[in-house]
Amino acid sequence: MQNAISAVTRRLVILIPYGWLLFFFLIPFLIVLRISMSTTAVAMPPYTPVFDWTGGWESIRASLSQLSLDNYTWLAGDPLYFNAYISSLLIALVSTALTLLVAYPMAYGMAKAPTTIRPTLVMLVILPFWTSFLIRVYAWIGILKPEGLFNQFLLSLGLISEPLIILNTNWAIYIGIVYCYLPFMVLPLYSALEKMDHSLTEAALDLGCTPIQAFWRVTFPLSLPGVIAGCLLVFIPAVGEFVIPDLLGGSETLMIGRTLWNEFNGNRDWPVSSAVAVVLLLLLVIPIMLFQNAQARAERAEREGR
Repeated sequence: MQNAISAVTRRLVILIPYGWLLFFFLIPFLIVLRISMSTTAVAMPPYTPVFDWTGGWESIRASLSQLSLDNYTWLAGDPLYFNAYISSLLIALVSTALTLLVAYPMAYGMAKAPTTIRPTLVMLVILPFWTSFLIRVYAWIGILKPEGLFNQFLLSLGLISEPLIILNTNWAIYIGIVYCYLPFMVLPLYSALEKMDHSLTEAALDLGCTPIQAFWRVTFPLSLPGVIAGCLLVFIPAVGEFVIPDLLGGSETLMIGRTLWNEFNGNRDWPVSSAVAVVLLLLLVIPIMLFQNAQARAERAEREGR
């Protein structure tokens, strides 16, 4: 009896996250995929429904023949969307690299700090989450604008003779993304570095490594799981970011999040917008799945080699 209860409990533990993914990821994705294969219409909602569930299987079978890939063909032939995808990927990549450069020393210092103050340092990292995301982005407008705090500070020190133009540029977007997503990079790095056996670094130093060599040969490789996790947590939402480019970026800033917003609300073209969202999801999910499969094969080969 106890074994049966344990088996049911194990299955429930597995079914709960799978059920969550089914209802909050797979089903919404299928709805968006269905809309992306429909056609635009002057109606509410502004597209022609693909499936007529009231007509039975015959109606569903007839609806399958009406599915269209014209929206995806439109995306492939319009350079606006291609440029938006490329620009979003580049901005997200640069932002992720900058976030890693800022977060790694912070996480390393937290991991090397006395154990008594580490919880306080973690709390300080997550403290910005207690303030609204939108308010924090708006605060950067007051800091980065020509008459803002940053320019006034540099002018008072005599480092510049006229205000710098930072707001409404890609640099403002980088600053906003780094600031807003910094905790997502710090926490995985801190978790990996805090669990690391620091005696390995001491052994490397005793064997003749310089501190820099010990870092690159011992510390950084052991922290790679945290680096990968942090980069994914920053890169994925940064690609589809809308609020930061819209508030801090200029009119020439082209990101897929703003393009998607314009299609949904400006042009009222839900099918094309859904196609944009589906392609964006595939661009993010497929490389991650390939990376995970490669990593699993490498770990399996390493275990078999042992």
